[in-house]
Amino acid sequence: MATKHEQILTHIESLTIGTKISVRGIAKALEVSEGTAYRAIKEAENQGIVSTIERVGTIRIERKKKDNIERLTFAEIINIVDGQVLGGREGLYKTLNKFVIGAMKLDAMMRYTEAGSLLIVGNRTNAHELALKEGAAVLITGGFDTDENVKRLADEKQLPIISTSYDSFTVATMINRAIYDQLIKKEIVVVDDIYTPFKQSYFLYTTDLVKKWHELNEETMHSRYPVVDHQLKVVGMVTSKDVIGKDQSSTIERVMTKNPMTVQARTSLANAAHMMVWEGIEIMPVVDQSYKFQGVISRQDVLKALQHLQRQPQVGETIDDLATNQLQESVDMDEQTVYQTEVTPQMTNQLGTLSYGVFTSLVIEAGSRLLHQYKKGDLVVENLSIYFIKPVQLESMLEIKPRILEVGRKFAKVDVEVYNDRVLVGKALLMAQLIDR
Repeated sequence: MATKHEQILTHIESLTIGTKISVRGIAKALEVSEGTAYRAIKEAENQGIVSTIERVGTIRIERKKKDNIERLTFAEIINIVDGQVLGGREGLYKTLNKFVIGAMKLDAMMRYTEAGSLLIVGNRTNAHELALKEGAAVLITGGFDTDENVKRLADEKQLPIISTSYDSFTVATMINRAIYDQLIKKEIVVVDDIYTPFKQSYFLYTTDLVKKWHELNEETMHSRYPVVDHQLKVVGMVTSKDVIGKDQSSTIERVMTKNPMTVQARTSLANAAHMMVWEGIEIMPVVDQSYKFQGVISRQDVLKALQHLQRQPQVGETIDDLATNQLQESVDMDEQTVYQTEVTPQMTNQLGTLSYGVFTSLVIEAGSRLLHQYKKGDLVVENLSIYFIKPVQLESMLEIKPRILEVGRKFAKVDVEVYNDRVLVGKALLMAQLIDR
């Protein structure tokens, strides 16, 4: 039988898109405590099926597909621009295709304004009305209001009309930034993108006999299976090592390994790879918040996806990318690899000196690049001891000298020294775990 938490999530999923949700309403409808209702609504928010908007409340929204993540909903726009809904609240769950800045004559503006877009415009009531008639939502900048008939039209068309105190340029910049952030998120592969779902997975029940393991083994040629109870919650793993020499009429529960390591669908691929390599695990069950079995992920799937990722062009740049893209490789007089970079304004802190975070990124990147020359594959930094000896000024030229102390099959130690004008400004010892391909 499903838990109260699962019942609430199922109830929320069954609600029509755009329905308003409240903790009190859920608690009353399903006869649960407000605490249980609150936790389930938060989980639904994590799953991307509800959204909470200030001054509006929590509404049921459509879950965005991975390939559509860079498209924002009107609900997200409100949170980005700290907006206020003037009308068309029912359409907040909809996604926008593009946004148009209305800094032109009315007829020219309407040529660009189409259904599903967002018109960003100031105090121009006729533009608000025409945009809604075209099927576009409206974002009014400068904190202005609009006419009552425009608000009624927005309600009728279920298209949001939003007001923000920011100016048009600031609003466009904020929305662009949010889309850019979404693109970076899109590149972060999670377990959800690559795992084998429940319907295609092989598993055993605690009450199954060891004989069933042998039957599955003959059928699939696999030797490892998750073990679930009758609520489909993962309670163990069973491998050939557990069943060899055991009576075939024993139950799986008696021979399985209890409390197995599991991952959730939202776990990042890097995290899953780290766990599987570190623990030497070939297959891992994927579970939800209640430990209910969702499917399996194999070490082979993870490594294949990591290889595929390395061949993909990157769309959004993270702060680490901005800092490390400028590293130039050369060789010094002693034939040692050296990396050089100039300290740019983006790399500094409020005092105008190189920020500690960027310094750390540069050290890790230089050490990683050197290790790649010796060992192909991915690496995860396990430990980093870093010493900031002297502050580094803006426009300084840094020389980063990594030196490998030890490389094994699974671990490496790298010593990194950072110089500015031949003066030592920082030093680090980096320990990394290597993921073989």
